[in-house]
Amino acid sequence: MKTALAAINGIERCSRCTSPVTWETLELDKEGVCNVCRNWEQKGGKVDWAKRERMFWKIARQAKALKRDYDCIVPFSGGKDSTFTLWKLVRHFKLKPLVVSFDHWFYRPLTLENRARTFRRLGVDVLTFTPNWKIVRKLMLESLIRKGDFCWHCHAGIYAYPMQIAVRHKIPLLIWGEGGGEYESYSKFMDLEETDSWFFHRRVILGLSAKDMAGFIGAPERYLSPYTYPSKQELDDAGVRSYPLGKFVPWNVQKQVAILKKELGWQEDEMETAYEGRTYEKIECMFEGSRDYIKFLKRNYSRMTHLTSLDIRHGRMSRKEAMRLVQRREGKRPRSLEFLLEFLGISDQEFHEIVARHLIPPARVVDPKSMKVERKLWDQDRWLRDRG
Repeated sequence: MKTALAAINGIERCSRCTSPVTWETLELDKEGVCNVCRNWEQKGGKVDWAKRERMFWKIARQAKALKRDYDCIVPFSGGKDSTFTLWKLVRHFKLKPLVVSFDHWFYRPLTLENRARTFRRLGVDVLTFTPNWKIVRKLMLESLIRKGDFCWHCHAGIYAYPMQIAVRHKIPLLIWGEGGGEYESYSKFMDLEETDSWFFHRRVILGLSAKDMAGFIGAPERYLSPYTYPSKQELDDAGVRSYPLGKFVPWNVQKQVAILKKELGWQEDEMETAYEGRTYEKIECMFEGSRDYIKFLKRNYSRMTHLTSLDIRHGRMSRKEAMRLVQRREGKRPRSLEFLLEFLGISDQEFHEIVARHLIPPARVVDPKSMKVERKLWDQDRWLRDRG
């Protein structure tokens, strides 16, 4: 049985960043450079960002000219991307948004503080929806079994529910965070894609519709309504359009986080499987470390590969330094996993057997016993353990 470190070293990676061939949508060219890095060449050299911003000003003016109760909807978690999007729309583009938040049940304490502080300082109306917990638990286990990913309910709800609100209240515009091309190659920076039905069904819900999931878990279909995307006819009748802000504004997370700290008092937090100490990346969910762990078991890479690849593309880190970090930090078992197993109601052995069925070749099987245990997060003892 190979060790975790051997599994890291056994996968071919991009010669420019640290992304392996098991990364979704990733391909290497004859020079060994991945298509995501090639796409980034467009971001810095071919996209006319001043023109893109003018395009967005036109979209904003058209939304305001309708004189409805709200100019747009901002789907919101409280993480760095949705917080920057909200700040940018209110302070820079002078839009009046309705903030719509799908509460997946696993927000961490500091994220809840960040959210409240952001809403107060920006002065916005907020609609938060929390789904049926008993349904959520069933969906998490079912999607883990079928797709090796327990986050179906979160991703489906985050995208479907705000679209439902837009249709219901005829709010013409939804604005998301970073656009496609930042981390994968579903689209190119030169493209101005919408966050639409194609995006939802092909990229978000893993090929499993709400109707499918209702049948799988034995629940009435109406219990899955929060996860159901509106029809094209409904969206057209309401005149709803949906765009990522990152297609109009160049996305640079470190610069954006600096703005959030100064303007909103936004606080960083610790995270499993990421850089040591406080960071800004995916700090809002209790189980992000467990999700990264599953990715490592399936694809032999996790969060450090993602972060170091971004830092290389931004010119903040050399590949040599990045590879040292990947080898030192990846391949650890997160402490949050014990909580996840309690919520799912399965054993450690059952969990690893399920995930092993979703191995992505040429990734290699990793012996969980070879992994070191990740540090315990400061707030872990404050997480709610009641399974309900």
